[in-house]
Amino acid sequence: MPQDHGFTEDQKQYLEGFLTALARKRGMGLPNGAATSLGDAAPSLPSSDPSAIHIAAQDRAVAAGGKLVPEELAKREKNPLDIWDEMAANAVAGRFPKGLDIFRHKFHGLFYVAPNQDAFMLRLRLPGGIVSSRQAIGLADIAERFGGGYIDITTRANLQIREIGAAHPLDVLMAVDELGLTSRGAGADNIRNLTGSPTAGIDPQELIDTRPLTRALYYHILNHRELYGLPRKFNIAFDGGGRVGMLEDTNDIGFAAARVGPAYFWNRGKSSRQQRRSSASSSTMATAPTARRRGSNT
Repeated sequence: MPQDHGFTEDQKQYLEGFLTALARKRGMGLPNGAATSLGDAAPSLPSSDPSAIHIAAQDRAVAAGGKLVPEELAKREKNPLDIWDEMAANAVAGRFPKGLDIFRHKFHGLFYVAPNQDAFMLRLRLPGGIVSSRQAIGLADIAERFGGGYIDITTRANLQIREIGAAHPLDVLMAVDELGLTSRGAGADNIRNLTGSPTAGIDPQELIDTRPLTRALYYHILNHRELYGLPRKFNIAFDGGGRVGMLEDTNDIGFAAARVGPAYFWNRGKSSRQQRRSSASSSTMATAPTARRRGSNT
């Protein structure tokens, strides 16, 4: 008979979360002093804590008869942005994360991409897809020293470094930070890379230069933890109304510059082509964010 190795770590964490939610819903106790309420899975947070809004939303979902998936329980247990010490210990031991720590690493832009590669992939954040020549040279050096020697370009004007070994994730994060860049919030339950017009600032026909807008929103997101909990792959784009347009209307929130008489305005959710066809009496229109089902956590 094949040898039974018991449950994997992923299976154990999934079952623990499932049973805790089930016990809470039915008012049952769990053996061995296990938690019977979601409140035991996370400390009580003051209302001023940016994470409190997420905990309250989870509580409302459970009170309404729902249950939290393992990733949500993991965020209650410890904010994924606060695992630097755990990442450092793993790096010293030369080991990759296991179980829900794989999910938590994604908040730092680190993806353990096994079984495709027994390595990390690092995804950056580049507002508007803008990178200086100095930063590009520095990233190439990081890829040579700690990765596979190449860099991927993504569909959101972003860059990714692959084949990073278990001992080097913090080396890469620190080297990226020294270039004036970051990968913070580049994966999991976070807003994806902000895109803007690819010819912003040099297009003679553009109505608005999107670079200051993507940059300002980029820093706002980085410094507001309450924004580190939106649906996966939440996308925002800016179109400046120039010759090279954006596909901003395929994003969760899209901003498009349009001319109305002698003035300009930002129209949220309507494509620049539609706006150019609109009359001067056009009014702004806002789209609601699209809720997404949690699937594979990318």
